Amino acid sequence: MAGLYLEECRPGLVVRHQLTKTVTENDNMMFSTMTLNPQPLHIDFDFAAKSEWGRPLVNSLFTLGLMIGISVHDTTLGTLVGNLGMRETVFPHPVFHGDTIRVETEIVSARESKSKPDRGIVEMEHRAFNQDGVLVARCLRQAMMLKRPA
Repeated sequence: MAGLYLEECRPGLVVRHQLTKTVTENDNMMFSTMTLNPQPLHIDFDFAAKSEWGRPLVNSLFTLGLMIGISVHDTTLGTLVGNLGMRETVFPHPVFHGDTIRVETEIVSARESKSKPDRGIVEMEHRAFNQDGVLVARCLRQAMMLKRPA
């Protein structure tokens, strides 16, 4: 199991995830179609070409999911009880087809549960960057994590 237990979630710990992903046109089209999102900035090359970006933008919810997905192997795989929420989610720079995304996660806080002795609550900040090191997404995520078995 690769995920971190509550005891390993020390505030200030930064995990630089080894997995990266180059986002394709197909990724963007499939995600937008699967989520019934007809935004032409994502799926219409002609429309997007006339925008200030000059080309399609990758769906920001795909970027959010990718950012968290990349983090799973090193943070929550097998140790997550459940996500509690996300806040302060921002997309300061667009993602385009062909961008390669890398992610880092910083543990912000961790505490034991007040009602369940086998778990606790961890707050982590996920940050995604493109191949040029430009921040493309960030969010604070709260997760219920297992403690190490006795």
